[in-house]
Amino acid sequence: MAHSYIIYFFLFLVGITLDFIFKFSIFTASVMVPVGAGILLLSSILIFWAQKSSRALDTSNLSKETFCKGPYCYTRSPTHWGLFFLILGFGIMVNAVFVILATLISFLVSRLVFLSKEEEILTQKYGAPYLEYKKSVRL
Repeated sequence: MAHSYIIYFFLFLVGITLDFIFKFSIFTASVMVPVGAGILLLSSILIFWAQKSSRALDTSNLSKETFCKGPYCYTRSPTHWGLFFLILGFGIMVNAVFVILATLISFLVSRLVFLSKEEEILTQKYGAPYLEYKKSVRL
């Protein structure tokens, strides 16, 4: 579902452009730079972990536990969460108001439009085991 990633990228560029045009600041404390950097680092680890875990999917013997590997035990879309926190961490680190707002909008559009479509596709492809997994992992 590359469309959801394109939304993040497009709105990120819009946010960067608006931040260059309008110089607003949210944070005044310099402590937010390491906080943003920490979020950026942790989200990168989450994305890497999710990508590594998704490659290990064994579709020969499907069950609810088949889908519950790595971060997929906690959320059904860890790469989207990771991307959200990655861009959010960047926005916090550079004190970019419009990047943060664009990230929030991207996340909502992605969750409401693209992830529901992705889950329909996964339900059609994997059937009952995926539905059981979906019931047990809410996010």
